[in-house]
Amino acid sequence: MAAVLAEARPDVLLLTDLDWDADGIALSALAERLAREGLGYPYRLALPTNAGAATGLDLDGNGRTGEARDAQGFGRFAGDGGMALLSRWPLGEARDLSTLLWRDLPGSRQPGAFPSEEAAAARRLSSDGHWIVPVEAPGGAVTLLAWDATTPVFDGPEDLNGLRNADELALWRRVLDGAFGPAPRDFVLLGNADLDPADGEGLRADMAALLADPRVQDPRPLSEGGRLAASPGQAGDPALDTADWPEEDGPGNLRVDYVLPAATLRVTGAGVVWPAPGDPLASAAEAAGPHRLVWVDLDR
Repeated sequence: MAAVLAEARPDVLLLTDLDWDADGIALSALAERLAREGLGYPYRLALPTNAGAATGLDLDGNGRTGEARDAQGFGRFAGDGGMALLSRWPLGEARDLSTLLWRDLPGSRQPGAFPSEEAAAARRLSSDGHWIVPVEAPGGAVTLLAWDATTPVFDGPEDLNGLRNADELALWRRVLDGAFGPAPRDFVLLGNADLDPADGEGLRADMAALLADPRVQDPRPLSEGGRLAASPGQAGDPALDTADWPEEDGPGNLRVDYVLPAATLRVTGAGVVWPAPGDPLASAAEAAGPHRLVWVDLDR
């Protein structure tokens, strides 16, 4: 991962699936490792995550409690797979929407009282987190809208995860509508949506609708590695893919990671760090995990 970041050299970086600890030891150790690559991130943020946050309830309806799927977000322990922001520029006070109950989202699609009234009343919308964080970028502040959504599979006929995944995305459209205070103007929506607009499981039309929202622009970041690794029967452009999953026992390659700037900002470049086979960086990108780094260059 350090090799990939050293190649891209982002000014502001969102990491997902980074375990959270109360003292920030893991994030500090990572920052020290990146500093050895010449990447200095003096400003860092890692808020408590819903992943692994115990509820004491049976949230998945299997008759047992205390399991990974009974936490607010899937997790075997508190902090199992959180998020972190690292920045060269100062970060302002964060607004954390992660404690919002799913039923309190305007237009919530939570599936009734599944598996019980008590569970439905306690379940939060965010499987990991939804953060609103200003960053003092050159030329003025930009608001980061960061999230890491649940996968839309591994549920039953109630489609709990599919509906939750879609509503985790819908929360941002409500934020842009002004439902949670003044709507941000110069913003960047970034994170793992776990949703492709053309392929794979989930309510794909919801992702397509966000990409078509006139308040947001899609830089359509491409990679040669993704293009060459197209999954059989893929409907979307494989060069846009950001995750490399097997076809045999997985969903295949999908576009699930996004950096979507506001229409008020000017995009000067974009891409996905997914090198073609034989590129010196290809093995590092593969070893860093199934998700590929998405980058966008912005100006005003």
